Amino acid sequence: MLASVLWILMMGFFVGQLARRLGAPPLIGMILVGIILGPQVRNVISSDVLGAADELRTLAVMIILMKAGLGLDREKLAQQGTVALRLGFLPAATEAIAIALTAMIIFKFDFPTGLLLGCVIGAESPAVIVPGMLRLKSLGWGVTKGIPDAILTGSALSNVLLLLVFSLLLSLLGDGGVEQIVLPGGFTLTALQLLPFQIIMQILLGVLFGYLAARLLVSVLTKQNWTQNAVQDTVIAASLALFLVISAHALPYFSGYLAAMAMGFFLIELDAPLARRLRGGFDSLWIVAEIFLFVLLGATIQLQVLEKVLLPGILILVTGLLIGRILGWYLSTLGSNWNWREKLFLLPGNSAKATVQAAIGAIPLSQGIAGGEIILAIAALSILITAPLGAWATMTFAPKLLTKGEVDPTKVTVATPTLFLAAVDTSGLAIEVLTKVADLARRSNGEAIVLHVVNTSNQQDIQQIKEQTKQLLSDIRYEFVTVTGAIPEEIIRIAQEYCVTAIVMGKRGHQPWEQVLIGSVSQAVLEASPIPVIVLENRNLG
Repeated sequence: MLASVLWILMMGFFVGQLARRLGAPPLIGMILVGIILGPQVRNVISSDVLGAADELRTLAVMIILMKAGLGLDREKLAQQGTVALRLGFLPAATEAIAIALTAMIIFKFDFPTGLLLGCVIGAESPAVIVPGMLRLKSLGWGVTKGIPDAILTGSALSNVLLLLVFSLLLSLLGDGGVEQIVLPGGFTLTALQLLPFQIIMQILLGVLFGYLAARLLVSVLTKQNWTQNAVQDTVIAASLALFLVISAHALPYFSGYLAAMAMGFFLIELDAPLARRLRGGFDSLWIVAEIFLFVLLGATIQLQVLEKVLLPGILILVTGLLIGRILGWYLSTLGSNWNWREKLFLLPGNSAKATVQAAIGAIPLSQGIAGGEIILAIAALSILITAPLGAWATMTFAPKLLTKGEVDPTKVTVATPTLFLAAVDTSGLAIEVLTKVADLARRSNGEAIVLHVVNTSNQQDIQQIKEQTKQLLSDIRYEFVTVTGAIPEEIIRIAQEYCVTAIVMGKRGHQPWEQVLIGSVSQAVLEASPIPVIVLENRNLG
């Protein structure tokens, strides 16, 4: 089992990064690794790991939905009105119906079996869509109109609808009838008649439980101070989100995944600093979860079942996408402020399949439903085609179809490298400047440029500065730079050339006239630099 974990992590990571360097999404490499390592080819993943694949996928999807919730913007969602809500129901429903009708013609399915296939294929993949939308938010694409937020929310809601209909159809096709429920007063309702109430209940209770969980988390982590660092905060938050998901499996009255996403959303409203800390923690968790998710996804794809339905399966996928889903997108954005380019972006941004298909694709076959093998084959085909294509197309077409707006760093993690410039001379202040830069770099996991502008210094003085730098910045990645010229101008030039985050320098002098003369360098840099300057002053040094 440990060897399997090692294979998954190492091969998944490096092949994923190889795919990224070749210009493809990393998940393509991870899925290929899963196919190669899985039982279809090399069979090096142990049965224990494969047996736990569903649970590991559940954990990974919980992590990515928490990331999604922690990145939602309430103002942008409110600005879109009902667009996000319509995106949650109409595209999935129209795609499922289009697939059902096509399957009735191609495979001679009856309508319930065709709709069962439509529910499997119509579900959207949060594991592909959520990282893509969060990436767009961090880059600013479409954020002005809240397009990534609307897609994130709609994707979560659509799976609630399709999974409920899927469960209803399984009951109908497996038992030969729909269960009837007798209400007080002698009223009898079928499960089909109760379906709208179930959908509303699952959504409302999911949002409610997510809100209550967020309140509990704020109380425990902020008001009661049960934790001491961000890692502990993340562990508690992830455990609570996982509890919501597990509870929903045992008590199917609410959507556990929607509750986890809602918890992240409400955390932003209740305690934004806590949400920011958790956002970084879940970013780290996703690095590992993503590898397991897509490698195990590839390992569960049954290649041998694809041969019989390859061309008919592609036809069904194309019909569902280009007829059913496009109709749903049109109805969802009707009356919105989206232009035709932004509406067209839904084609790459809102159509990827992966996690849901892997989770439920084999269930009809295992329950002996006629056509179950075909449903499983098309589910596998949808993963192989739409997951990598959707991930690639999202980042490729976003700059061409969306407008770039201002990034909101309070909603997403904006990864900007931190680089400090330490401007040092041969005085005793060099040690203080280097010590301060080392402290700042450690706190921010940053790097440093150590700059010495050569004026009258001899080689022995420069060597001494290098020795001090090596000692004080031994655990910091740094570059030592020496230049000649006017000191203030060179400091600013090098800072701009290296795009540093801040300039750190010293100021000497303990008499007013000395401050005017010797402090003129720091004063000139302060007045002319467009980059923030941190000045350390020591009056005990001459």
